Amino acid sequence: MTEALLFALSMVLGYLLGSVPTGYLVARVRGIDIQRVGSGNIGVTNVLRTVGALPALMVAVFDPLKGALAVLLAMLLGLSEWGLALAGLAAVLGNNFNIFLKLRGGKGIATSIGVFLVIAPVAALAATAVGIFAIVIGRYVSLGSLVGMFSAPLLLVMGHWSPASLFLATALFFLAMLRHRDNLVRLSLGTERRLGER
Repeated sequence: MTEALLFALSMVLGYLLGSVPTGYLVARVRGIDIQRVGSGNIGVTNVLRTVGALPALMVAVFDPLKGALAVLLAMLLGLSEWGLALAGLAAVLGNNFNIFLKLRGGKGIATSIGVFLVIAPVAALAATAVGIFAIVIGRYVSLGSLVGMFSAPLLLVMGHWSPASLFLATALFFLAMLRHRDNLVRLSLGTERRLGER
């Protein structure tokens, strides 16, 4: 199989892995259509607010796992760093624009963390810590998530990085900004809900 076909295969597999709608499935087990309650998002925050802590914990574990598995599969296929980056990006796109949910989905933060835990684990852990710190201080999950995503490319540049990993970190930050555009509007208006508010 040619390298181009392996690249394509890894991206398709990454997208399909990312498209496993963890939050939707966990909520369905409880008899809840997560897309019809709260913010309508299938991610960790909306599951926490509308379904409960244990289901949210399950999403927080399995959403990063999707991203990590996508990159690990690309590794098994023997792809270059660019192949790993594209497989990871495909997983986040699958999470955010889910083929099984009419291209609706989550915001990609947890899946992005999983991708980077494989590609750049130190930067991933540091960026996650930055994001959690921002959430604890401001109690805005959306803002803290974006702060963490913004810090990822900066942390890469400060340490060990490659063009592929820097491209991926930058692309995922802008993708996160796109998916959080409604949150950014609410933040500017002072109507964004803080952590713990329903």
